[in-house]
Amino acid sequence: MTPKQEERIRNKIAKIRKQLAADKKRAGGFYDDSHGRRYLPPAEFIKLRDYKGGLRYLRWFDRTFPSDIGYPIFLFEWTLILFKTKNFKEAEKKVLDTFFGNNYLFDKFLGKELQPTGFKKDSNWETLELAEELKYTMQDAEFEDFAEWLTDFQNSEKFLNFKTELLDIEMRLSNEPVGKTRSELVKKRRDLIKKE
Repeated sequence: MTPKQEERIRNKIAKIRKQLAADKKRAGGFYDDSHGRRYLPPAEFIKLRDYKGGLRYLRWFDRTFPSDIGYPIFLFEWTLILFKTKNFKEAEKKVLDTFFGNNYLFDKFLGKELQPTGFKKDSNWETLELAEELKYTMQDAEFEDFAEWLTDFQNSEKFLNFKTELLDIEMRLSNEPVGKTRSELVKKRRDLIKKE
């Protein structure tokens, strides 16, 4: 990357931060980011290979948007940045958050064939189509270490238990009509990510 390209990316990050601050000012002290700009900077920090800068942004994001569940590709980027900054325990947690948001993303990154689960998803973010938008791949030499770590973690008891329980709940939800049982399953699904 040339210094000029790096400067353009850093200017883009600064512009996004200014737009978010302007949105906050216009909205009377809270962020009104209906454009989703808050999800854009991690990808730019990854382009720069500035993982420490990305981590600073994500720490700010976490304080500023504490109830934001995040866009799955953004969560993937967050996981990658945590790994690259050697925050491994946090990265494990973020793997679960990412898988919860879209269980196809890691297979896409690892070059595996994407297999539909066969049941209806509650969100457009949980689809194969969204996973196809992931631009990161284990073929990029920069991400080989992350791919190896991710593969190991996905084979761990912690991840496999989480995956099994989550997919079981999702399968049951896909056939459960609105009512008490469905509400209990939704709560169980939400609590699953909280306990990890």
